[in-house]
Amino acid sequence: MIEYRSVSNIDELNGILALQENNLKDNLPAEVKSREGFLTIKHDLATLQAMHDLCPSVIAAEHDEVIGYALVMPVEARELIPMLEPMFSQFDTLEYKDKPLGSYRYYVMGQVCVHSNYRGLGVFDGLYNMHKRLFSPIYDFVITEISVNNTRSIRAHERVGFRTLHKHHDQTDDWLVVLWDWNDNA
Repeated sequence: MIEYRSVSNIDELNGILALQENNLKDNLPAEVKSREGFLTIKHDLATLQAMHDLCPSVIAAEHDEVIGYALVMPVEARELIPMLEPMFSQFDTLEYKDKPLGSYRYYVMGQVCVHSNYRGLGVFDGLYNMHKRLFSPIYDFVITEISVNNTRSIRAHERVGFRTLHKHHDQTDDWLVVLWDWNDNA
């Protein structure tokens, strides 16, 4: 049975890193990236631990093996991954419902990944539903950026409830900024 819970130990952080390594865009053939999606950012244990210390991420586990994860990246973690600073700077310029993003309580979805053997089984939705359960009392919404080339991830985020807030281009890719407002009943 698949269990959804907050990360609680270093073995689970290492499980996240192992799953991440297998799904990084540079480690996948083009046809797999197109069909299954991909990850852009590679984390290390120290960074994951620092993120976890601010707010534990959510994992899906079966028999104590990490089969999926969704990383919590509070705004306070923006300096932990320097290559994400342009994303955070972009967020600083955006508005939602005619108010600056900074006037809301939100966090960034640092990364979400499901083991290939468990895709299509509702694990992605389960991870996000656990996020909503754990974090909607604290935050107004979760926001993230998705490569426009990662169509599987875009569709999955839309299915859960994310809506596109902004589209932009940087030196690496074209991106959608998507947001899941937990207070919006529309």
